[in-house]
Amino acid sequence: MNIINYENNEAVKYNTAVALGNFDGLHIGHQILINTMTKSAKERDLKSAVLLFKNHTRTVTKDLKPGILTNYKQKIDILDDLKVDIVYTMDFNKDIMKLSCESFAENILVKKLRAKLVVIGFNYRFGYKASGDSIYLAQLGEKYGFEVIVLGPVYENGIVVSSTIIRKLIKNARIKEATSLLGKHYTINGVVVDGKKRGTTMGFPTANLKPDSNYLIPKFGVYKTNTIFEGNKYLSITNVGKNPTFEGESISIETHILNFNESIYGRRTDCHYRPL
Repeated sequence: MNIINYENNEAVKYNTAVALGNFDGLHIGHQILINTMTKSAKERDLKSAVLLFKNHTRTVTKDLKPGILTNYKQKIDILDDLKVDIVYTMDFNKDIMKLSCESFAENILVKKLRAKLVVIGFNYRFGYKASGDSIYLAQLGEKYGFEVIVLGPVYENGIVVSSTIIRKLIKNARIKEATSLLGKHYTINGVVVDGKKRGTTMGFPTANLKPDSNYLIPKFGVYKTNTIFEGNKYLSITNVGKNPTFEGESISIETHILNFNESIYGRRTDCHYRPL
């Protein structure tokens, strides 16, 4: 898989089929969209490509820091698993936000990505103030020489799959349902840091995880988890709660790894939340 960076003023060298979306979570709806794109790319002898923003668009459009479902590295790994040829990465900033719909189509899709086919979801919006929709994108495609495929909603157990719904499920500790919509375990990556060692005093040492991204934190409580350390998977129990500090309170993610006695302070781990 080839990763190309817009900030380096790079352009794609091949004609492409491009999947567009926010791709927060890369849930099963996103995966169906990307698989449709890669299949269509092969049929048209095009390279498969995904336009990927490195940051969440709401950090710019609404000056928010929404808890993310997957970080940049996780997205790259998933797209690699999905056999995407090219990932074109961009920082979503105010300049990109202010691009008109036509400027986005001409300067990004055509000139940078050499798009001949664009695959989007039914509710895709683009351009300044999200003024563009699928109908307008198809019109721009006729003008600039690319085809547009629009996919309808994806349902799972009668629910329309969306990042918004998945967030609500995780916030309410409905991990089994969130897993079904994500198509994978919800995972928080981070570094084990020195904590209060409260578990050690009670006979079961815990690893205090410091997330390396602004992840969405599950509802406070105790979860069955898998902890991935140096490529090995261990059963674990994770408590998510408040951690009193001198300046107030912070979030604590403490994991007891079953049948594991190594010291892993300062080491990277992945915590996979499993259905209860």
